[in-house]
Amino acid sequence: MLTPHAEGLAARWSVRGVEVETFRYAPGGAEVLGYGRSLEADEAPRVRAAAVSPLYVAGARRAVRRRLRDEGWDWIHAHWIVPNGLAVGGLARSSGARLAIGLHGSDVFLAEKRAVRPFARQALRRASLLTGCSSELVQRVVAIGEGALSEDRCRVIPYGVDGDVFRPGADDQEAREWRRRLGIGSRDPVLLGVGRMATKKGFQVLVGVLPELLAEHSRLHVVLAGGGDLEAELRERTAQLSERVHFPGSVHRDRLPALYRAADLFVLPAVHDRRGNVDGLPNVILEAMASGLPVVATGISGIPLAVTDGEHGRLVPESDARALLLALTELLGDAPARVRMGAAARQRAVTELTWDRVARLYAEAYRAAERLGSD
Repeated sequence: MLTPHAEGLAARWSVRGVEVETFRYAPGGAEVLGYGRSLEADEAPRVRAAAVSPLYVAGARRAVRRRLRDEGWDWIHAHWIVPNGLAVGGLARSSGARLAIGLHGSDVFLAEKRAVRPFARQALRRASLLTGCSSELVQRVVAIGEGALSEDRCRVIPYGVDGDVFRPGADDQEAREWRRRLGIGSRDPVLLGVGRMATKKGFQVLVGVLPELLAEHSRLHVVLAGGGDLEAELRERTAQLSERVHFPGSVHRDRLPALYRAADLFVLPAVHDRRGNVDGLPNVILEAMASGLPVVATGISGIPLAVTDGEHGRLVPESDARALLLALTELLGDAPARVRMGAAARQRAVTELTWDRVARLYAEAYRAAERLGSD
């Protein structure tokens, strides 16, 4: 796996037989792409990110070309059509390797821009396989391709989750420490939301119903974890509720599993932002499910691939504040239903949404595309 360099990352490492190598593409201070840095708000590309993009494309091409020269490969899977699919499509074709392009959300938003569409269409013409974590993302990119890829070369494949890392266990020491740090009593119910504070996460919809929700549930605490451009605005809107609405900021991944275990219910009211940007299947939903939490979310994009309404939580219409309030009120007032749905969510996560199963789905997609032959 080739991945862009970032401060603090080793040059290369290996995990369970997967070799990971980073590539340089700019002086250290200018390496701003990847790892959530370039689109933290996910509404408009950062100026610095846009400026360094040509250097990134050149660096990615050099890294892939070197690997292709030294080691023959059957497939190149470029995750994110922009910029990676644009960067390496031609190299795959010239080397004889097949090209797969993986879609994840913001890359589709960028590929639909008028100036980028011709390049995205060219990359799709070179691809033998298109994968995405939601049918919406796949359909939007197929439309960009204007017939470049047939439906039998497109696969919707969800993300996976590690059920050993994300697991139930509200009484463990780390979960209790989260409650103590935030000033939440051991028996107070906790509603948790995790994600970048960006419009498409929908936290602005949630914040609008919090006064009524907290009035209905007098002991409820709400924790919204994550950084981003909207954090200051959301804090300001909830200033009068600050004793019961908590913003711990960005949470290191090592500490995140315990935060899920400290909660009783998970919420992510995702939306399409004003420019059409949307998440595919947010990882945080899978992490919450594996942690045994019922989920209240919107039934858009890839979310219904994981959450079945009434079984693993509740799915509500997009941007429908009233429906969101009713769903949260219902589950906060029904502890047996929360337990039942949380157990069902955990069961789905550890049986249907494991990384092993996701890997098998990718392998099957590669084999199916190979059977179809060359374009």
